[in-house]
Amino acid sequence: MKELIDTCLSDFKLRFAEIEDVSLILGFIKELADYEKMLPEVVATEEVLRESLFKQKNAEVIIGEYKNEPAAFALFFHNFSTFLGRPGIYLEDLYVKPEMREKGMGKIILSYLAKLAIDRKCGRLEWWCLDWNEPSIKFYKQVGAVSMDDWTVYRVADEALYKLASDSN
Repeated sequence: MKELIDTCLSDFKLRFAEIEDVSLILGFIKELADYEKMLPEVVATEEVLRESLFKQKNAEVIIGEYKNEPAAFALFFHNFSTFLGRPGIYLEDLYVKPEMREKGMGKIILSYLAKLAIDRKCGRLEWWCLDWNEPSIKFYKQVGAVSMDDWTVYRVADEALYKLASDSN
C-alpha cells in the first residue's frame, strides 16, 4: 500500500515513488524535457531509472497525485556543503502537468522538500533554473529563493568525461 501524504490542497496528495512507477517517472521526464525544448537529450530508459533510483538509490522521487491521478513529480538527491558541514537537498527536476498548473502544486512540493530538508538536518535546498523560464523564476523568487549569480555551472560529459578520466593514469 502506497503511503499518501496529505497536503493543504484538497484532493492533492504526495507520495514517494516506488519501483512500479518507473514508467510514470520516465513519462514525466520526457514531458519536462519537451517543455524545456530538450527532448532529444533524454537517453534515460526504464531500465536505467530502475537501476539508478531503486537499486543504487542515487536519487528519490516524489509523485504528486490530484484526485488519485499523477499530476506532478520531483526528483531530488542529497549533496553536501563543506562550508556548512551538512548535507543539502538538490532538486534536479520539478514538473507539474500543464493542465494542473496554477493550483499551487509546485509550491506544495517545494514546501514539502523544505520540510524534508529540515527533518533530515540539511543546511539548504537548491536547484537550477533555465534563464529563459520566466514563470518559474518569478515563482521561485516569490517563495524566497535567491539566484546564485556569482556562480557558473561547469559540466564534463560524454567524450570529455572519458578523456578526463583517462588523464588520471
